[in-house]
Amino acid sequence: MTDNEADEIVHQRRRHAKMPLTDKVLGAIGLAMAAFATFFPWYAFLHQDQFSIPPLWQGTTRDLPERSGRGVVSVSPLAMTDMDEETAAAIDRLTTATVLGLEHQPATAAGGQEAGLEQPFPEPSGFKLMHVANGRALIEDATGMYIVRIGSVLPDNSRLATFEERDGRWVMITSKGEVYQAN
Repeated sequence: MTDNEADEIVHQRRRHAKMPLTDKVLGAIGLAMAAFATFFPWYAFLHQDQFSIPPLWQGTTRDLPERSGRGVVSVSPLAMTDMDEETAAAIDRLTTATVLGLEHQPATAAGGQEAGLEQPFPEPSGFKLMHVANGRALIEDATGMYIVRIGSVLPDNSRLATFEERDGRWVMITSKGEVYQAN
């Protein structure tokens, strides 16, 4: 290594060792912000009368000018005057209502029974009692497992009425009178 190369290395180290002015300014700003964040909450705590709500809002209320109210604006699609033909064609203009004074006559099926009684209803959602402990029960149905207690709504829309111990096993009785026994 020659003397010129050694001088070059020392010169490069001195150039890199010097901190730029912008780094110094940014460091000073950071320290000032940290000091402000540290001491301002204490200042606000010790001088609460200057930072409370009433002094900030005294005398700054303003009265709004009196104006008459606006009329009611209809938002009915039929009231729109500037709609295109496609939108106007999509609006159902048929007026429907209930007619008073007509006697209710239920429709009858071929056998003379009311038609509504023959309608098939969905199966009640079945669930099974898994376990009972500490006044609560673990039940399972097709959608998952649930923990219920007395008064809870069950998957079949009944309520849990009570727990009883029969023949050494716990049973759950619903508000519909159905009895479920733990498996």
